[in-house]
Amino acid sequence: MNAPRTRGRGRRRAMSEINVVPYIDVSLVLLIIFMVTAPMLQTGVDVDLPDANAKPIDAQAELPVLVTIDAQGNLFIDVGNQGDRPVAAEALTRQIQAALARKPGRAVLIRGDRAVDYGRVITVMAALKEAGVPNVGLMTRPIEQ
Repeated sequence: MNAPRTRGRGRRRAMSEINVVPYIDVSLVLLIIFMVTAPMLQTGVDVDLPDANAKPIDAQAELPVLVTIDAQGNLFIDVGNQGDRPVAAEALTRQIQAALARKPGRAVLIRGDRAVDYGRVITVMAALKEAGVPNVGLMTRPIEQ
């Protein structure tokens, strides 16, 4: 004969609701973790930069004067994208003054090799200041990702 069923031993009905509370808890914990760690993920060196009103060179502007210093410390000058011409250190000031006399307000940039001595770059910057260049820019290569 059939024994009476005891409570709890029978088939359970399928639950039609999803309990979302654990998912909300996990989401909130992850959100807090990301909010705390995001400021720590900044790349680069922490540097206190001075305030300056610097802006990139306008692509529509006059071509800059480029002073190139190769790895051996030799100087080259390129006025208006005419190609690098070798120049002696003593003649650099005169050539820069002549280029700026033809086109005042033209930007002057230094393109220095990675292996060149820092003192050599400073010497060139001083010569450019002596030639009357108000602002000297330093060219870099973009970081490849």
